[in-house]
Amino acid sequence: MEATVLLAVQRLHSKGGLTERKGNNMANSADTPLEGNSFKICYVQGDLFSCPEKDALAHCIGEDCNMEAGIAVLFKRKYGCVEELQNQKKEVGSFAVLQKDQRHIYYLITKKLASDKPTYDDLQNSLKAMKDHCVDNGILRISMPKIGCGLDDLKWDKVSAIIQEAFKSTNIIITVYSL
Repeated sequence: MEATVLLAVQRLHSKGGLTERKGNNMANSADTPLEGNSFKICYVQGDLFSCPEKDALAHCIGEDCNMEAGIAVLFKRKYGCVEELQNQKKEVGSFAVLQKDQRHIYYLITKKLASDKPTYDDLQNSLKAMKDHCVDNGILRISMPKIGCGLDDLKWDKVSAIIQEAFKSTNIIITVYSL
């Protein structure tokens, strides 16, 4: 499996579809970790739902679990289970999670209502909680859109810095998809 993923990454690199970014320099290509771990953020141009089947998925929603706009509509259509998410009774700054086969799907609760806008602090708290769950459950790969940056209007440079800070001491690889 790793050889297949590596080959796919090499193909994406050769076609210009995957970039990596080092440090805080947006012009470079890999968000790499502090020494001693292998955290990094990779970027892929393509459909998020085409990511490897074992990758966890993550996106942002409101505490009301009303997924009626943006990429949340696609998650709702693909995975359903809205009542199961609501029954978890998660609050802003946490996350709800579904497990479908080998995949965890994280619903980062970053605002009270779907119509609200998140804060960077609430996103950071949700990400830290998700990171802890990933570490506790041996999850090493997460695929996500540019969370908080679509309809939620957060700025990717700030969001990516929050992700890097939250995950820097892990071995988790985050792949960010954009169309």
